[in-house]
Amino acid sequence: MTEQYFGVRPTLEAVAARAGVSRATASRVVNGGTGVRPPLVDKVRQAVEELGYIPNQAARSLVTRRTGAVAVIVAEPETRFFSDPFFSRQIRGISKELAAHDTQLVLLLVEGPDDYGRISRYLTGGHVDGALAFSLHDEDPLPAITRDAGMLTVFGGRPGFPTAVPYVDADNRGGAREAVRHLLSIGRGRIAHIAGPLDQTASTDRLGGYRDVLPEADPALVVEGAFTAESGAHAMAELLARRPDLDAVFAANDLMASGALRVLRERGRRVPEDVALVGFDDMTSVAEATDPPLTTVRQEVEEMGRLMARLLLRGLDQGGAEGPPPASVITPTVLVRRATA
Repeated sequence: MTEQYFGVRPTLEAVAARAGVSRATASRVVNGGTGVRPPLVDKVRQAVEELGYIPNQAARSLVTRRTGAVAVIVAEPETRFFSDPFFSRQIRGISKELAAHDTQLVLLLVEGPDDYGRISRYLTGGHVDGALAFSLHDEDPLPAITRDAGMLTVFGGRPGFPTAVPYVDADNRGGAREAVRHLLSIGRGRIAHIAGPLDQTASTDRLGGYRDVLPEADPALVVEGAFTAESGAHAMAELLARRPDLDAVFAANDLMASGALRVLRERGRRVPEDVALVGFDDMTSVAEATDPPLTTVRQEVEEMGRLMARLLLRGLDQGGAEGPPPASVITPTVLVRRATA
């Protein structure tokens, strides 16, 4: 039971006195230092628990040269971030891993070009130990900003340029190939693709997987969307105008697939009898809510967030930006068969 009462904050001196050690020894234990015998470590930790002592973060930073915080930078505006369940699941995984290591998450969103200067100033101001950046687009200045800040960084998603910076991604190309092969296996021959924004590698990799399986596909069967339900609806309408004889659609994410499904129903096309449909992500809040439930490619989004945070924390423990970069990770995907294909 702690002895901390309202208005009274235990000091490090009180911890040292309770444990029967010097202030310097208590400080080393509290701040994660080494060179203290295990019995004394146990006494200090017991005193911390009994007194309810909370270390001063500013003082701890002077000792450890760590802030205990990590920036999570999402290169998307608020409207996209808060409407797409992909981001909440990835942030959940990141948050769980950071919390398990007593590290705070600082969320930074990119609403527009002016935000890059603000983010650069924040990173160079020494407020965080490292950065996790995802949803990058071509020509995105974020990689240069984190590099110039001397900031250890892990990317979410394969960067579209050569770099030694580690990243965590799903097997987007392999998952797309599995989706298209499944559509072929159920007898579909005019398979369209609703791609994501082609300035992002997840989209180009999924389009690449589609083309791996269907190298001779009619270019009219591919329309670019924006990873939103509304863009999926627009793309589906355009595909039906171009190729009314299509009998299957592979959409690059579940939200676009849900928009496509709505248009197919409005146009009197039965799913899956007339047009089979496969999504990507397996956002259960979307895939299990559609009527009929959506067949899709699952990527372990929350686990990918955990892995990003884990790689960053490991890198910080091994010397930060000056140490060797951790190895990148590609996670597997799996086809989840429901009712649309």
